[in-house]
Amino acid sequence: MTEVLFYHLTVSTLEDALPGLLERSVSRGWRAVVQTSSEERRNAIDTVLWTFRDDSFLAHGLDSEPNAGEQPILLTTGPENDNSAQIRFLVDGAPPPDLGSYERGVLLFDGHDKAQLAAARSHWRELKEQGHAVTYWQQTEDRRWERKA
Repeated sequence: MTEVLFYHLTVSTLEDALPGLLERSVSRGWRAVVQTSSEERRNAIDTVLWTFRDDSFLAHGLDSEPNAGEQPILLTTGPENDNSAQIRFLVDGAPPPDLGSYERGVLLFDGHDKAQLAAARSHWRELKEQGHAVTYWQQTEDRRWERKA
């Protein structure tokens, strides 16, 4: 089954944490898909990935653009895996599709948002029942990830 990591954001925002996680995924040779809960959030993350650091950018595209399947990182609102990604990021409470074809799934959720916390708990139960190897990581004050479960 798929390894599924739950990342509990307590210090950083999604916009601060996501680019670094995507960089690590791409450096492994993986393609990534990032699923958001709305087109508005998808478009906001698109802007972040172009501007998050002056000396770098992450090559990516939107599911609504031509040649979406060729992108190393694809931003989407749907369950499809148009770029044949090995890792799927779910943000803003986006519901997980079938994760069985991925090497890894990553759910990032804002620890200050009650709706996202509730969704993460629900997704944890569902994914564990499906037989996925789930782990829970909480952010420390110095913005590192500490495994809690």
